[in-house]
Amino acid sequence: MLTPTQITRVVGAALDEDAPWGDLTSTALIPADATATADLVARERGVFSGGEVFAAAFALTDPTIVVDLHVGDGDDFAPGDVIASVSGSARGILTAERVALNFTQRMSGIATVTAAYVRAVEGTSARIADTRKTTPGLRAVERHAVRSGGGHNHRHSLSDAVMAKDNHLAVLQRSGQDLATALRAAFRDLPHTAHVVVEVDRLDQIDAVLDGGAHTVLLDNFSLDDLRAGVALIDGRAQVEASGGVDLDSVAAIAATGVDVISVGALTHSARALDLGLDVRID
Repeated sequence: MLTPTQITRVVGAALDEDAPWGDLTSTALIPADATATADLVARERGVFSGGEVFAAAFALTDPTIVVDLHVGDGDDFAPGDVIASVSGSARGILTAERVALNFTQRMSGIATVTAAYVRAVEGTSARIADTRKTTPGLRAVERHAVRSGGGHNHRHSLSDAVMAKDNHLAVLQRSGQDLATALRAAFRDLPHTAHVVVEVDRLDQIDAVLDGGAHTVLLDNFSLDDLRAGVALIDGRAQVEASGGVDLDSVAAIAATGVDVISVGALTHSARALDLGLDVRID
């Protein structure tokens, strides 16, 4: 999902934002021919993500800067570990430093919290997935970080799958259309590869969703008892997804109900940036 083109776009925009007319401080104080080395050092424990993005911040600033990654995306690190080393133009390193750190701190934070959720559901059949609750313009970056942490990606955009949520169903109901009939009609026009998900918030809505042929039934904000009842009612006729109110304290119990997917908005909208530092040494 995170392609070189996407990396160049998001990192280039960040550099443009941070130094639209160059780095005034480095230009004023640092000799043009000065070189430096720097280490990306962990200040706390976590799961790494964003190596290519980190390197791109320096490459787009000055292509002669060399970045050596010592840790791969998805690898654990401990306080004091040197995650990457950077060498080259001192001005370039200092100019790209904050953008490079912003990305990898944010991405590693997402990977770390995702890994905690994945560990919490070990031994069950449930997979942890993200949502569209991402920072505008940075979805590919943040969803890559989810995968670094062992999670899975939901649909990438509104164009990727049909996902009828409560507001869609409310409009459909007001228009007088029957849900099962509307779903069957939609299937006649959809590509055969399109995946159809329908969100419900009550057990009595499930039969109509199954009658309409949905591939996934999303049980939103269900109690544990109702989740178990929903899984039993669906009985393998569709994939079962749970969402709403999921946190690290509740996710294991939700997974134990037998659902197939647990979507967690907190992976991206609430993850904090990890404490990583770039220790620079002027040669």
